Amino acid sequence: MTDQPSRRRHAAHTRLSALRLAPDSLAFALDCAAQAVGAVRAGAALPAALQTVIASAKHSEARGAVQDIAYRAMRRLALADALLHRLVKKAPPPHVGNVLVCAFTLLADDEAHAAYAPFTVVDQAVGAIAARREFAFAKGLVNAVLRNFLRERDTLIDEMRQNEVARWNYPQWWIDAVKRGQPDAWEQILDAGNAQGPLTLRVNARHASTDEYLARLKDAHIEADAAGLHAVRLCTPMPVERIPGFDEGVVSVQDSGAQLAAQLLDVRDGMRVLDACAAPGGKTGHILELANVDLIALESDPERATRIGQNLTRLKLDAQIRTGDAGEPAQWFDGAPFDRILADVPCSASGIVRRHPDIRWLRRASDIDALVQEQRRILSALWPLVAKGGELLYVTCSIFPEEGESQARWFGAAHEDAVRLDAPGQLLPIAARASAGAVQGSPDGTNLEGSGPDAAQGAVRVFADHDGFFYARFQKR
Repeated sequence: MTDQPSRRRHAAHTRLSALRLAPDSLAFALDCAAQAVGAVRAGAALPAALQTVIASAKHSEARGAVQDIAYRAMRRLALADALLHRLVKKAPPPHVGNVLVCAFTLLADDEAHAAYAPFTVVDQAVGAIAARREFAFAKGLVNAVLRNFLRERDTLIDEMRQNEVARWNYPQWWIDAVKRGQPDAWEQILDAGNAQGPLTLRVNARHASTDEYLARLKDAHIEADAAGLHAVRLCTPMPVERIPGFDEGVVSVQDSGAQLAAQLLDVRDGMRVLDACAAPGGKTGHILELANVDLIALESDPERATRIGQNLTRLKLDAQIRTGDAGEPAQWFDGAPFDRILADVPCSASGIVRRHPDIRWLRRASDIDALVQEQRRILSALWPLVAKGGELLYVTCSIFPEEGESQARWFGAAHEDAVRLDAPGQLLPIAARASAGAVQGSPDGTNLEGSGPDAAQGAVRVFADHDGFFYARFQKR
């Protein structure tokens, strides 16, 4: 589970004039993406910003193009901002600047790999500015700036990348934190976070094996390969409504690294299980796919709790869904201890930044200390609820040691009755791809090799394209 990013107050948005552009045009997509970028700068999460922009534009058919440009912009925001500062002497109105940022994002690729022809991007960016009467005065500026950039593209990009922030497209504090935490792999980690994550599916063990589902995909002429015990990675992403068996609950979308949670929890029929901080319910569903257990799915946010129910309905599975603070058991605990607790606690989400590239711009360095304290509060409250001989699995989707190994060591020292068991430890988002034939796994399905003192002994490395996670297991004496 991730924490809600950034406590910054959302800035009030200036109401824009009516936009008279064809919704299937690049100009329309650039304008909408620029609005989303502006919302993120004001503190909004990108998915929520996109939903608001698309809804207000009343053209849902433009969602794909708008989303693509906005996500590209998040992955190149520092470079685009550096170019804007370099090429525009006087800062333009925010919306104009954000249209230029989105255009720079598309023009940064060489023409052989570009999503659109350069002249098309320039023409459509000018059209987007001209279509807003309050910004029409700036269309000449936009045209000149983008054409100047194209004339000196390679030189300008090389110049901008002399700055570390523009080179890596992360805030300086984030870059420094990754360097400290992973000094031997920091460049690969930052690079991985700027790539688009694959579409990985979790095959419902109650319906099919991974091999059986891969055969079904082959019959549907969809290329895919195995990426774990229950994981299948599609070679080409596609909307969920086109994925065979999705509506029937045969598969769910879930990163292969996240799928280790249910496997490591080692649930068996009849156990009493708590999935703390459970929304949106991906791990909840996986646990129930693996065993018939009495499961409580806990979530503090009532709106997010409804998503757990929606996901379980699609999977035709049941759990007790409760709303409450995992760190305040008196609100929801009935007194019966748990055989297993999954503590997927609020964290920085630094391990899933390739799927949520806005996170890097929403987080602040001060957030990490606050999250560490929140994690400790929750863990301290949950440990007394574990039955003797039972286990707690600590999980974060973070690559920062403060939320991983340091936290696991603190927990072990703070609780004398906690025995640390084998687990992958820190999984870094830098693994390379491999063919399906190269995928192997250990007998217990712990098929990703991590790092740290609790890394599973004998785990077999799988060249799976996974996000960054930390896993630590503790058994109560």
